Amino acid sequence: MKRAIISADDFGLSVEVNEAIEIAHRDGLLSTASLMVAGPAFDDAVERAHRLPDLRVGLHLVAIEGPAKLPPADIPLLVAQDGQFPSDQLRLGVEYFFRPSVRRELAAEIAAQFEAFRSTGLRLDHANAHKHMHLHPTVGALLIEIGKKFGLRAVRVPLEPLEPLYAAGIYTDTLGDAALRRWTALLRHQAREAGMITNDWCFGLAWSGHMTPSRVAALAAHLPEGVSEIYFHPATSKNALISRLMPDYEHEAELAALCSPGFRAGLAHSCTRLIGWNDLY
Repeated sequence: MKRAIISADDFGLSVEVNEAIEIAHRDGLLSTASLMVAGPAFDDAVERAHRLPDLRVGLHLVAIEGPAKLPPADIPLLVAQDGQFPSDQLRLGVEYFFRPSVRRELAAEIAAQFEAFRSTGLRLDHANAHKHMHLHPTVGALLIEIGKKFGLRAVRVPLEPLEPLYAAGIYTDTLGDAALRRWTALLRHQAREAGMITNDWCFGLAWSGHMTPSRVAALAAHLPEGVSEIYFHPATSKNALISRLMPDYEHEAELAALCSPGFRAGLAHSCTRLIGWNDLY
């Protein structure tokens, strides 16, 4: 059986992102969004989510290249004075793993992000991490351990199989892609040991920011058996923040893809049923 969860990341990053998520949910196939609780447009996202009772919302944990929830004085080893996590993935990965003092601050920040989500009154549908940082064993373990206390039941595993990508269009595999696929096994083990649900497959990594209508239609027609999460980064337009963080992303094309007849037709062709995380509990 082929099943798919259609989702969007960065809910709360900007009003333009929030607008696109609302449009894609109302007029397209989007069922699920992942919320950045310290994002600049967090309040706007929460207000929209409460107006859209069928939109399922989870936590998009930020532990790299984004805003922290706690003030910088509380987590000086994690963020700069502007409250932003750095972008250096290698350095962060080493510090998260080897420095107990950094891990303590990280645990406090993760708990604060889950608490901020709880304060919205929204039901916690799932969790994942910005730039898939929960693939790091320390971040993944803390997300699962702390999230469980807040009712977390589902975690994204970003395992993207090759065959549908080759069938859908031009794709070149790299050693980094192969290493990433192997690393997902640890996260899946961590989640399942905690009794949590995971997806089988995840699409949106190789073409991140470039999930265009033609690509998505072809991908949908070649989905594998099992549960696939297909995630997007839609926005109605670029603002200064989006342009700085994701200068080459085709946000408007991704919004168009979510509402495109070709995407629907591809899913129908592959006999894929649309579901949410809660259908797997």
